[in-house]
Amino acid sequence: MAELGGLNVEIATTLSEPPHNRGMHGSQFEKVLEILEALILALVAVATAWSGYEAAKWDGQQNELYGRSGKLNTRSQAQSILSGQEQLYDTVTFNAWLTAKSNGSQRAAHLLERRFRNEYRVAFVRWMEMDPFNNPLAPAGPIFMPEYQNAKTEEAKKLSGTASELFEKGTQARNTADRYVRITVFLATVLLLTATSQRFEIRSVRTGLSIVAAGLLIAALAKLLMLPHL
Repeated sequence: MAELGGLNVEIATTLSEPPHNRGMHGSQFEKVLEILEALILALVAVATAWSGYEAAKWDGQQNELYGRSGKLNTRSQAQSILSGQEQLYDTVTFNAWLTAKSNGSQRAAHLLERRFRNEYRVAFVRWMEMDPFNNPLAPAGPIFMPEYQNAKTEEAKKLSGTASELFEKGTQARNTADRYVRITVFLATVLLLTATSQRFEIRSVRTGLSIVAAGLLIAALAKLLMLPHL
């Protein structure tokens, strides 16, 4: 972005130098035209600086959002791993309890029940109330009960959702920065036309190029004002 802005300034400096054979005193029309050209160059310089500044800020915004999204994704994956470990623990503990219950080892069964996690115990109690050993409609185990919850699973989903939202916002910031860059390139065209027009002594050519440059500048400024700002 800085290189593009510097190139614009260099083009303006080189091409806007008046030809050596041009008279020091021009007509009133030429004076007005020179004022118009100077105004266009000034507006292009300001607009280019503004566009480059906004593009740089949106680039920074994108990096920040992508960074936050990456951190949340890492936390989400960690919570998901812990959730899987807890679900495995619940399943293994329940299978051991079921084996002890089937073998008539009430002491071992009570010991395993005390080892249930609190979240799992809620579903287990509700499952037992359904008389699962005699009720064919009862779920296969507490883990299939609506009451079975895992806080880490919910946290992982929440973090993942937030990370996705931040990533999407980062992508939008990247697109906005690209739009500012495109406007800067567009302004470089305006600058080139204006500076080139100053090289011509043919009034019609010089006037035509200046009018085209002014029209393009107005379009660029309109687009620039419609873009979001930071």
